[in-house]
Amino acid sequence: MTTARAPQANAAPAMKPAIRPVMTNGYAIDADFVIYRLEEAGATLLALPGTGWSTRLRSSSLEIVRTALESYGWSETRIRPMVPAADKITRMDEAMSWIPLIPLDRYVLRRVVGARSLVHPITDRHLFPWRRLGTALGADHKAIQRWHAQGIAMIVQALKAAD
Repeated sequence: MTTARAPQANAAPAMKPAIRPVMTNGYAIDADFVIYRLEEAGATLLALPGTGWSTRLRSSSLEIVRTALESYGWSETRIRPMVPAADKITRMDEAMSWIPLIPLDRYVLRRVVGARSLVHPITDRHLFPWRRLGTALGADHKAIQRWHAQGIAMIVQALKAAD
């Protein structure tokens, strides 16, 4: 014999989607946390393969060794980072969704924060150093650093306000 449960009248309403980060792992939401998560997300984004699997037929999937030197790895190959795990991609999606928390009228701050989040997954170097961003935007590199700090502060403020 099974008993059916009737819906309760005082049940909590459906939860609204929040901006608050799901995966804080006990860390306080501050500028260092947001910068770390954005840089981790940028490295994950750059580690994703540029192309997916193709259903196109290939004539051969095996490479032919032409000389003995090539068979022992003497030719240079491009080092690719590992394909990120699914949880890293989920964290990347969450962190990259924070950039739109910067208001649209402050689009330069969005560009600076987004560009600074791109970190090479193997070398951990920023793809856009401060001076290169300054040259691209026609500003001093110290101004770019201030704008980055302002953008991060806006993200932190919006994440804390989501409580």
